[in-house]
Amino acid sequence: MIYLSFPSISPVMLTLGPLEIRWYSLAYIIGFLFSWIYIKKLSFNKTLYDRKSSFDSKLVDDLVFYSVIGLIVGARFGYIFFYNLEFYIQNPLNILYVWEGGLSFHGGLIGIIVAALYTSKIYKTQFFELSDLICVSAPVGIFLGRISNFINGELYGRPSSTLFGIIFPTADNQYRHPSQLYEAFLEGLLLFIILNISIFFFKTLSRPGYVSGLFLLFYGLFRFLVEFSREPDIQIGYIYNFLTMGMVLSIPMIISGIIIMMISSKK
Repeated sequence: MIYLSFPSISPVMLTLGPLEIRWYSLAYIIGFLFSWIYIKKLSFNKTLYDRKSSFDSKLVDDLVFYSVIGLIVGARFGYIFFYNLEFYIQNPLNILYVWEGGLSFHGGLIGIIVAALYTSKIYKTQFFELSDLICVSAPVGIFLGRISNFINGELYGRPSSTLFGIIFPTADNQYRHPSQLYEAFLEGLLLFIILNISIFFFKTLSRPGYVSGLFLLFYGLFRFLVEFSREPDIQIGYIYNFLTMGMVLSIPMIISGIIIMMISSKK
């Protein structure tokens, strides 16, 4: 077994008087900027689509803007409803304390779906054409977010007796799986590679919905697998036997992804 030391990196990247700039906040900002730039680049590349014209620049701007709002609001309320509802019922003002943490990927996903639906309705565009663009760029933000989780010493893994382990100062003196890094690699880097291979080599953006289905399938699969090494949320524990809330929420993603890909392939 390889024992690693937890890096001495402060969660606060920079302090300017009373203002603290945290790595986690920076990850969100960089993720949003990358998505905006990359979606614009893809949307103007007509060789990737089976359509006569590229997307309108304002459409892309609005899509990213509404997606940012949907992600933050959805991630917050997703965490509240999926992971800690009783606490927030008793302490409703804490809903506003986003800086204390408490964001859910699955809730953020729902928020982004709502944002894409709203944008598609405004511009009379197919929903899946927009969701495909979001899904292609999303893994970069996920990668940065998981790296920030690691720096913060949060969402750490279960005690490790194989491969390697890290002692997280925010946990205890046990060597634990750095599950945040597993997620950064699988849900971030590897998923980004898979999706981009699909659009550039197999032209999957010409089949609206296929990329979205591919994202749901592989993210759900990767998240389900990583949950075996990730410590369950203390206020929930295990849902049943070995099942965690992350696993339960990932199963519908896997099933939906397969169904969407099958339907898209028939078009």
